Amino acid sequence: MKATSEIPSPGGPGPNEDPPNQSARPARPARRARRRVELAAILAALAAAFVCWPIGALQTTSLVIAVVFLGGTAGKFGVCLAGVRRERYRPVTDDDLAALREEDLPVYTVLAPLLREADATGQLIKNLLELDYPVSKLEVLLLLETGDAETLAATEEAGLPPYMRVIVVPPGEPRTKARACNVGLSAARGEHLVCYDATDKPDLDQLKKAVVAFRRGGERMACVQAAVNYRSIRENFLARMFTAEYSFWFDCVLPGLDALRLPIPLGGNSSHFRTEALRQLGGWNPFGTTDNADRGVRASALGYTVGVINSTTADEASRNLRDWMRQRSALIKGDMQTAVANTRNPWSLVRVAGLRRALGLVALTGGSCLASLFVLPLWILLAASLMIPARTLGLLYPDWTLALALFSLLAGNSMMIYVTMLGSFLRQRDGQVLWSLFSPCCWILHSIASQAALWQLITRPNYWEKTTYGISALCARPDPAAASVPAQGVVQ
Repeated sequence: MKATSEIPSPGGPGPNEDPPNQSARPARPARRARRRVELAAILAALAAAFVCWPIGALQTTSLVIAVVFLGGTAGKFGVCLAGVRRERYRPVTDDDLAALREEDLPVYTVLAPLLREADATGQLIKNLLELDYPVSKLEVLLLLETGDAETLAATEEAGLPPYMRVIVVPPGEPRTKARACNVGLSAARGEHLVCYDATDKPDLDQLKKAVVAFRRGGERMACVQAAVNYRSIRENFLARMFTAEYSFWFDCVLPGLDALRLPIPLGGNSSHFRTEALRQLGGWNPFGTTDNADRGVRASALGYTVGVINSTTADEASRNLRDWMRQRSALIKGDMQTAVANTRNPWSLVRVAGLRRALGLVALTGGSCLASLFVLPLWILLAASLMIPARTLGLLYPDWTLALALFSLLAGNSMMIYVTMLGSFLRQRDGQVLWSLFSPCCWILHSIASQAALWQLITRPNYWEKTTYGISALCARPDPAAASVPAQGVVQ
């Protein structure tokens, strides 16, 4: 098999181009330098406040942290409750799939961006070969970076069928997954398109379910999101926490956002698009680590809708702390970029998306990031309050301030533990439910990852932290509980 290098056609953004209508586009060097000056001025003002008014500044900071943390967790809790109202969803059933005629199915393009993924490439190709979709209507594009000889050799060793081909992404910066996907988008000939990562194993009928969902949703449905969950759940504590988090996110939060008609933050994988609609949305932002939530806003601004389907893509959970922190910090930094970009000109955001959707986007991205940032400071405040003598503590904080901080910490953690348990319950993973009680330990790690993401946002805003995959000892073992949640489907 011979690898080919495709130069993008005018149908989509080029590999070095910015997609149009991209509100979350990162700052150029001059703008970035100005922001660093602004940030330095803010930090200098905070430092001056603590020097000139130490007790007042400490009390104000603690109050803001407590209120923002409680507000962020309460908002997510409310979205989750809306998401478990199962009667709002109409699942794609086996009868719906049986009614599909092969000759009527559209051409479907599958993108698989790969970078130093030689160990996982063979299994990915095997997973894609098993998809229940006629090969005459299937196009699989394996997107490799220039110079990645090991992954290229792995694709050659696997022996690709005619409907699978390799595209070598032309050299250029930034060297990101999003840029590779834009190259694939420009070469795609399918009516629908989906992107999978190296360790993904989608449900065999996922493409057909997406076709049914698009037909139900009409021409204005630009995207349907499948759930992502993990098959290496029993590997260790970190894998269990990772799985619990994704269960409540895809089975509670996303359906809740859909029910409330708020922007749905699309996943980096398993997001199924109408190809032309994706091109109108500008494709992927090559300079951002993630632009998932922003794509949802752009879709609604252009009059498109986004839905969810009752299908799951099984993935490999990060089993070591280093990889987990790298992946978390990259995703959190992406949300920070989206929040900063969209609040830079709030009136423009409201004009494009509407007040309710704009507030929803800011609360989802910015509120979640701030809540995550403030978890660790709240625990530090609690620990300090237990160690500092009561008389000294009373001089620093009024009783009501401490009470509010304690209530925020306990209530916020209780709400999030509940929805995390709910997500595991909906996945029918009864043994995982009790593990959700340990979620606060994971959220402390989240907070540390958020601090790292904030630092990278300032120093290396376009840097994507590469996660090592293909290392799980349990990845090849099927997990029955990773199957789709039966009642989840497309909102009508």
